[in-house]
Amino acid sequence: MHTDVALLHLLVWMVGVSGQTHMRGQMLQPYRHFRSKREMPLTEASGRKIGSPIYKRSPDITKAEGTKSEQLLRIDDHDFTMRPGFGGPAVPVGVDVQVESLDAISEVDMDFTMTLYLRHYWKDERLSFRSNKNQSMTFDGRLVKKIWVPDMFFVHSKKSFTHDTTTDNVMLRVYPDGKVLYSLRVTVTSMCSMDLSRFPLDTQTCSLEIESYAYTDDDLMLYWKEGNRSLNTDERISLSQFLIQEFHTTTKLAFYSSTGWYNRLYINFTLRRHIFFFLLQTYFPATLMVMLSWVSFWIDRRAVPARVPLGITTVLTMSTIITGVNASMPRVSYIKAVDIYLWVSFVFVFLSVIEYAAVNYLSTLQERKERKLRDRQLPCTCGMSHPGTMSASYSEVDVNNTGNYGLPEENGVKRERILVQLAMESDPITGHVGSGAYSSVLIDTHAIDKYSRVIFPGSYVLFNIIYWSIYC
Repeated sequence: MHTDVALLHLLVWMVGVSGQTHMRGQMLQPYRHFRSKREMPLTEASGRKIGSPIYKRSPDITKAEGTKSEQLLRIDDHDFTMRPGFGGPAVPVGVDVQVESLDAISEVDMDFTMTLYLRHYWKDERLSFRSNKNQSMTFDGRLVKKIWVPDMFFVHSKKSFTHDTTTDNVMLRVYPDGKVLYSLRVTVTSMCSMDLSRFPLDTQTCSLEIESYAYTDDDLMLYWKEGNRSLNTDERISLSQFLIQEFHTTTKLAFYSSTGWYNRLYINFTLRRHIFFFLLQTYFPATLMVMLSWVSFWIDRRAVPARVPLGITTVLTMSTIITGVNASMPRVSYIKAVDIYLWVSFVFVFLSVIEYAAVNYLSTLQERKERKLRDRQLPCTCGMSHPGTMSASYSEVDVNNTGNYGLPEENGVKRERILVQLAMESDPITGHVGSGAYSSVLIDTHAIDKYSRVIFPGSYVLFNIIYWSIYC
């Protein structure tokens, strides 16, 4: 009895649960129908067919908004810490360069600064993707950190940086077949070993060297993408002191004893220095100082206050010019062309001062000999009984006015000189004018200045002819 009652209750409960489930399904059915209409595509809701013209233009999958670049390139599926084709042949990496500017060239620091666009070309099949129109994808520097790129560096560079205004100046372009273009804008300061032996009439050749830091030629093969045409320059590039004669490229192998052989690319450029600036600032002033020192040869040797300051001034000016030129030059251990010109000019100026010292010394010896001759012959001349022994010009001239034709304070000296000269003219032994040691000393003293007026300019002109014929 009790068993029948329990089975009856169980049957009633099962029927009730089944009814509630049916009612709940009827309540949820309109809501599901409503959501399916909202989520239906616009074309289906409006009654348009799937094959309508608007669906015939199938967009490129690379331009789809909902697709991430990392997923399209399958970056997470590969290990980009290794080079493409790891374990196989070397990866060829082509390079081309667009030189934007040559910013500075320093002889003191022996370096130059260059801004350029550096572009790399290689193929990485791990980055290949499907594209209906074979269109490439372009990215900025954020994706570069997630894939493999060549580890290039500038050999002998002192400092370099990638521009980051307003963002990092880096571009990455990937093609469907896996070809990659990697471009960046760099400013680099690199060493340039200059030979200044012909400065400032010199021509310098500098080079910027590009090389892989980690990969030897067994793993990475660097080459210029289009040979010498891989190097392009801006036509507006100009320098204040140099004329750019030539840009060209070369490729060599560099060997390191501990790591091996590496491919190295060279950007070579030849510069010829403009000479006009140095002509105005160095050569012309030095030449004028030398010519100014020659003026003393035409000044009376007795004018000590005029000739001595002139010689000292020219010597000090030449010293200043030499110091100014060397202050802007490196302390090299060899002689430069400008040093030869300046030091030879300095020697000419210094010799003009020495020339006056010799003239002044010989003039002093001459005056001493004149005084001795006067002391010997003047008493005999005054007591002579034969008037013919005196020259007529002396007998007709008043003794008090004999020397009164120059500076008044030197009347005595000049008068005595004429008396001695007249006494020499009336020498009864020789019978002609100009005899004796006094006359020869007078001629030698005047000859120094006279010959210097020809020898100094002639020697300097000859030096300039030889100098410019050698260095030009």
